[in-house]
Parts: sequence; C-alpha cells; structure tokens
Amino acid sequence: MTAETFRDAWGVPHLRAADPLELVQLQGRNAATDRAWQIELQRRRFLGTTAAFLGTEAIGWDSFARQARLADTAERCYRNLDDATRAWLTAYVAGVNEGLPGGASNAPEFAETGLAVEEWEPWAPLGNWLAIHIMFAGFPNKLWREHVVHHFGDAAVTLFDAEGPSTAGSNGWLIAGDRTESGAPLIAGDPHRYIENPGVYQQIRLACPEYDVIGLAVPGIPGIAHFGHTGRVAWAITNAMADYQDLFAEQLRRTADGVEALGPDGWSRAAVHTEVFSVAGAAAIEVEVIETERGPVIIGGPGERAISLRYPPRVSGRLGFEVLPKLLSATTVADIDAAVEDWVEPVNVLLAADTAGGLLHRTAGLVPTRDAENQLRVVPAWESKFEWQGWFSPMPAATIDGYAVMANARELAELLGSEFAAPHRSNRIRQLVSSRTDWTAAEMPLIHSDTLLLSAPLMLDLLAGLDDLSPKATDLRASLAAWDQRMDADSSTASTYAAYRKALIHRLADHPTLAVLEDDIDCPELFTQWMDPLAHVSFALENLITTDLLPDVNIRWLAREALEEVAHSKPRRPWGETHQLTPLHPLRYPIFTPTEDPIDLALSGDHHCVWSTSSLPGLSDVCIRASAARYTWDLADRTNSAWSVPLGTSAIPGHPHHHNQLPHWLSATLLPITTSWDELEPER
Repeated sequence: MTAETFRDAWGVPHLRAADPLELVQLQGRNAATDRAWQIELQRRRFLGTTAAFLGTEAIGWDSFARQARLADTAERCYRNLDDATRAWLTAYVAGVNEGLPGGASNAPEFAETGLAVEEWEPWAPLGNWLAIHIMFAGFPNKLWREHVVHHFGDAAVTLFDAEGPSTAGSNGWLIAGDRTESGAPLIAGDPHRYIENPGVYQQIRLACPEYDVIGLAVPGIPGIAHFGHTGRVAWAITNAMADYQDLFAEQLRRTADGVEALGPDGWSRAAVHTEVFSVAGAAAIEVEVIETERGPVIIGGPGERAISLRYPPRVSGRLGFEVLPKLLSATTVADIDAAVEDWVEPVNVLLAADTAGGLLHRTAGLVPTRDAENQLRVVPAWESKFEWQGWFSPMPAATIDGYAVMANARELAELLGSEFAAPHRSNRIRQLVSSRTDWTAAEMPLIHSDTLLLSAPLMLDLLAGLDDLSPKATDLRASLAAWDQRMDADSSTASTYAAYRKALIHRLADHPTLAVLEDDIDCPELFTQWMDPLAHVSFALENLITTDLLPDVNIRWLAREALEEVAHSKPRRPWGETHQLTPLHPLRYPIFTPTEDPIDLALSGDHHCVWSTSSLPGLSDVCIRASAARYTWDLADRTNSAWSVPLGTSAIPGHPHHHNQLPHWLSATLLPITTSWDELEPER
C-alpha cells in the first residue's frame, strides 16, 4: 500500500499507509504541508531562536528557553526512549523534513519574516511539547504568591487563589451506557486554551492495518495524545491542575572555577556556560546558563536574587512519548490505563470507554512528593525539607457510576495540586448529565453550549439590601435580579452584568489595601503577565469577596459604587457585540483576508460557563481563550461522532479550509466525521 492522503469536505486529512512507520512519516509530512509556520515557530521556540525573526519582543522567551534548557532536555528525553518509539519519532521527523520546504513556500509568514527552513532535529517533537507545556503547571504563580506575602504576610499566601482559569482548563464528561439511548458510552468535551490562528489542535485520521484512529492531534507532535477514538476505545483528557514544578531560591557565588550553589549539604559546583542569540533589528543577546543540583536558574544569578526551576522531564529524562504509539493501538480501557502509566507531562485527568462497556477515570503524569510549601511558594534551596522525595504513586483514580465529569475542579486530582478551577462548570455539567438517561451523541452540543453562569449569584447577592440607591441603580438592580443568569450573545442584561463585574473588579484592585500590589514587582518581563494585580483580582474575585483577610475593604460599598457607575453609563449593547473572538497570531494576522467578507464573531458564554469563553480580565470583553476544539465520541457507532475547531484545517490565509468551521464553532455545533474512504477525496 502506498501512503495516501484523503480529505473530507472540511479539509480534514485522512491518512492511510501500509504500516505504523510509514503512517507516522506521512503524518509528519502532512503537518508540514498544512501547518508549516506553526510547527516551525514552535521548534524555534524550544531552541530559543525566535528573536532572530520576531525581534525584541521575543528576547524574554528565548532567554528563558535557553536558561531552562528546553532543547537539552528534549534531546535527553529522546535518547532515553526505547528503540521502537525512537524509530517511530524519527520517521515523523523525516516526514516533516520532506514536507516543510513545500509547506513553507505556501505560508506567507516565512517570506514576511525572512525565516528559512531548517532540517529538524530527531528530538524536535519533544522540544515542541516542552515549549507548549512548560508553563502549564503555572509555576510563575509562585512568584505572585511571594509578592503577595511580601506585602501582606504569610497568612495571605493563598489570598488570591483563584480556583479559576488562571492557566488552561477543559470540560470533559463520560456518560455510561445506562444513561444513553444506545446503551453504549459517550465521551464529550472541549479543551480550553488561548485561541490561536492557526489552532492548537488538528483534526486527523490515522489508518494502517494495525489501527484506524480519529482524533485531535497537536501539529508538530506524532500520534494523537489527548483526544482519540480507535473504533473500539475512546479517550479524552483535561488539565489536572496538578503542581509538579518547583521554584527554589538559590544562593550563588562565583569562584575561580566557575559558579557554586548552596544546597542542603553545603556549597557545590553548578554547571555554567554562555549562549548568544541573534535579535532582528537589534544587537545579539548573551545569556549565562547556570544549572544547580535543583535545576536550571531562570531568574537572576550570582550576587543577586536567583531562582531555579525544577521540573519532571529535566529530572527524570522522560517526557512520556512512549505512550503515544500505544494509544493508537489500544482496543480496551485496560490498554489505555496501562499505556498512560508512563505519561509524564503535563499531568492530566483522563476518561476512557470501550465498546465492551469498560470505563476508566484516572489521573496520569509525574508528580513529585515533597513538602506542601513547595506547591505554594519559592522555597530555599539550602533547606533539606524541600528536597524531592520521589514520585506520587499510585496516581488517583475513581470508579464511574453512571457518569463522570472532569472540569479542572478540586476533585479527583485534589492531592496533586493546590489551586483548581472553581466548581461551577463541573457542577453545571453534572446537573445536565444527571437530568436524563437517554442521551445521544447528537445531543452533546446541548451541554457544550450551556451558558448558565453559576458564579453570578454571589456577585448579585452583594446588591441585595443596599439602601439609598439612585432610581437608575434601583432599576438596574431589579433588572439584574430578574435576569436568567445566562451569558447569551444576544442578551443586553448579560452585557450589563459583565460591566458591573468589571467595575467591581477595578474598584477592588484600586482600593488602597490592594493597590500596593502594583509596587515592588520584581521579575523578568516574561513573567509579568502572572504579576498583574488586576488579572489576579479578576480571577480571585469570589475568594476576595468572601475572605476575612481584608477587613478594611467594604465589598458591599464597592458593589454599590460599581452598580451606580453602570446605571449612569450608556445602555449596554448585547453581550456578543463586545464579547468577540480574537485569535492570537505572532504576526497579528487577522482571520479574514482583505478580499474575504468577514462574519460576525459574537460569542455566548463566559469563563465560568460550560460554554467557556474568557476575556482579558477586568480590561476587555474580547475573548482570547475558549474551546480549542469540541468533540463527541460515540462508542455505539463511531460514525455518530462529531467535532469542530475554531477556524479550520489549513493555516494558509485565504485557503478555503482556513476558517470554514468558524460559523459552526461560534454556534457550538459539531460537524459529522466522515469515515468511509469512498466518501473522501484523494489528495493529488
């Protein structure tokens, strides 16, 4: 059999080959054809060479990538792979190298930036994975907590725990056969990430005599890591919100031989070398790379405040890529369960079901066992109590009775982390799933598209009983009280509620008690987005409203002022007129080319809705984070499965498949998955 690429009506690639190696090589070639700029940019990110074509704004990332030793870690993990997985990965890279010149010739970003195609290293996919996920566990939040403690003392270390979407989150649910019309399980959900142009997920089919899998791949990574359906077993994941990366305060000193670091057993020599990288339009940058026994130093150096990062792939020399080919060949939940035992990073909650009725609900990944304070703060490198003691085992798992929900809340993964998503999405999905026993795959969008905002009552309760309001504020309070608390795009009351919430956030952030957090921020520019007081007030709003640690803050008075402000402003337009999708692109490419007619990008939902659409906290209604894909896996009949992504399969502006799925994604509807080869078009 010759390796073949087919396309469905939406441009989704269906790849078919004679064996797994030929197939994964075809997958690499396809990724390079469809997503050349995206995957090469990701490679340059782990290498720390993006400033050479993106300019000064990329200096911070390139410095971090080098100091954190992402490229060296990727190579180390590659060399530790078993021979079979290494050969499989190498075949994928060979396919990328075959397809990249042609793919780059069609991607305008290469010409605009002057970026030249380079041959990929065999370990490039591992480096891509590290670059995508190195911030996933939110270690910069520990810098923020240190900042809070600096101003408010140790008792306030968790004051800004958001229990909210401060990084990436997801929805996922499994409905067992006793609650479906067919009698077979359903799995559905949607991963929440920053919406990028092109998207972070690629719809794909991988078929060979050994297996035939549909799923959502990450361009630049072989296989299907997160969401897949083999015909006999299906799986999906969400971010477990685990804490598995630590920051250590280091004491460093220069000696005649180099640099030494103070550890629990005294001073020891640190590895040190210098790297230089180019910057478009500016002078080259020299970076001192230091690594202590804890890990790479990512902030500061000898004679100044220094902080090192300890993360599992660097310590273990593993990333978990042995799991990827095993997932493709799985036929039962037992196969999935056994495969993910070797997973490393990021740490996930996983749901799986098979056609024999098997169900699986567990966590997967590598989490260190250490002192509880490591999860919260920067800890001293010279104190032995903060050393890692091993790995958490066994990883938490649960049995499934009727249904299971995963939405980043403090549930199955509670022992693995310190800060989780608020329970609103999880609770609402449970309400919906438990309301019926005859669910079908076609009805899963009823859950995907739910806009009820369960965090609204707490905000609105602040307004109850307020005296001496102006007539306009009294009317507005009555309107909000009568509101159905759904963040629908056509609802002006939803927009009014968002304005009231935003006004309250600003008043709280500007209160003299909290305004001091604007002072003494001390971290590299790369991490300043994690040090924004307004953002933290927004994400931690529920906690700040109910805490006893801010006795000088009269929350109800601030709520009164916020209500009066909105009441005396212009009438609000419907929520969707300001809550609009704005995908991110490094060169700020818009969705539509000048020759295309744009469509309305109005969105329903909010960050605590099941239809999760997050804005810039406290600043704008514009949506930058939402469902990076939606999916439904039917174990009764795979042809009933469905999916959608925010834009389309092609990364090339103006291509017919660049954003042809956008109208369906905006309305939270799913597209059928074509599996009959006779209904697919061979790619010429």
